[in-house]
Amino acid sequence: MRATAHKTPHNVLPGDPPGGRRAVLVWGVGTLVYFVAVVHRTSLGVAGIDAADRFHIGASALSTFSILQVLVYAGMQIPVGLMVDRLGTKRVLMLGAVLFTAGQGAFALSHSYGMALAARAVLGCGDAMTFVSVLRLGARWFPARRGPVVSQGAALFGVAGNLVSTVALSRLLHSAGWTPTFLGTALGGALVLVLVALFLKDHPEGHEPAPAEHLGAAYVRRQITDSWREPGTRLGMWTHFTTQFSGMVFLLLWGLPYLVEDQGLSRGAAGGLLTLVVLANMLFGLVFGQLIGRHHGLRMPLTLGVIGATAAAWAGVLAWPGGQDPLWLLVLLCVVLGACGPASMIGFDFARPANPPERLGTASGIVNLGGFTASVLTLFAVGVLLDATGDNYRVAWSSVFVLQAFGTAQILRLRRASERLERERIAVSRIESVHRTAPAPVSD
Repeated sequence: MRATAHKTPHNVLPGDPPGGRRAVLVWGVGTLVYFVAVVHRTSLGVAGIDAADRFHIGASALSTFSILQVLVYAGMQIPVGLMVDRLGTKRVLMLGAVLFTAGQGAFALSHSYGMALAARAVLGCGDAMTFVSVLRLGARWFPARRGPVVSQGAALFGVAGNLVSTVALSRLLHSAGWTPTFLGTALGGALVLVLVALFLKDHPEGHEPAPAEHLGAAYVRRQITDSWREPGTRLGMWTHFTTQFSGMVFLLLWGLPYLVEDQGLSRGAAGGLLTLVVLANMLFGLVFGQLIGRHHGLRMPLTLGVIGATAAAWAGVLAWPGGQDPLWLLVLLCVVLGACGPASMIGFDFARPANPPERLGTASGIVNLGGFTASVLTLFAVGVLLDATGDNYRVAWSSVFVLQAFGTAQILRLRRASERLERERIAVSRIESVHRTAPAPVSD
């Protein structure tokens, strides 16, 4: 008589955490922090015109707010990844909540341009600590097969935060005024800080990470170098770079002024189109997460499809003859821009199987650096071109194509090496899983 070997499901990898209700609760607290951080981050997107009046500044100076905030965010990504790997998710999320709450509160009380800039820098620093932490939290609490759905779910919380900014804050700003609006959102940061302290835990019982041999500069260099050497990490970064920035710049700062000042829409109509971007983002996030979770091979076609659709939509809008574009074309642009955020999340799914858990935070930081670097470049380019051309938005928005072309070339260069190594690693994991669980044959 021969005992049958225990079979591990084909989509379960060795060491996978169990998931379950406790995982959903802990992860939910983490994503709530990210939700509030995005409310703070995008609150300037509906207040750009008000900020220009409050601080008596032009387009370039106005763009500096978002450029500085995003520049700090981008610059913090690798340090934050190292912090998450070193200190754990809970500590980093708590520090992030303290910083973005302080930054938003200071911004609410600012009356000078310099003070407001400093406040946005502090806010960007705290905001930078949230998303990478949430990704690490999901990887620690859910099995690998749930990775795409969990990542897109986290992104949906961010989109919901954007929706609150677009819909609720825009109305509150014009009814309650500047200071009460921004102070009110700062209180949300204090609330999530308490929730993290009470309920968040870095990992489930029995899934503690191995003790890390990391002290000093050598550890930092090794983490960054090993993560960067992986083609999957670099492919993820360029995917994030090429897909995210167009929609983010539109929502973060320049979408509302473009629709109102260039297209002649009312603030209400422009706010409706920004809301459409956010709603489309949520819809695409749900669809992409399910598709990639079931068919991993769709990652690259979806990535390239979104890049192509975004380029085509911008080309249609910018090439339309006449002073203003038809409403249907603006609606189409906003729907396509809604796919940019979910497509950028595919970058993290390229990086995850390429890196072991102990450096996942660092790798995620490198990936997240991509989109925000592209956003900084575009925010700056649009502001400078607007001032140089007398507010010609068609020329300013053309800068989108340069970054898309460069990023797409990098994606195509890295895709084959990344896919080959990922297939090899998954095959090895399957074999190891079978060997670990199969008992020795027993005979009568």
